[in-house]
Amino acid sequence: MKELTEYLVKSLVDKPEAVKVTEVVSERSIVLEVNVAEDDIGRVIGKQGKTIGAIRVVLNAAAAKLKKRIVLELID
Repeated sequence: MKELTEYLVKSLVDKPEAVKVTEVVSERSIVLEVNVAEDDIGRVIGKQGKTIGAIRVVLNAAAAKLKKRIVLELID
């Protein structure tokens, strides 16, 4: 999950070297915390949150195969 998230987010931003993804795995869920450069936060969120919403949909589909719930958090 971490690699998929990194790939998706790095594809969107201007400074891919600043992207940092932290993964916390528990029994039933996976929490992904994404740090990006301050200038790129808007790119990841998108208009009305549509971009980050689409990323969450892709991650939830991938997590369904693992029978886990996924939470994606964008950290400032």
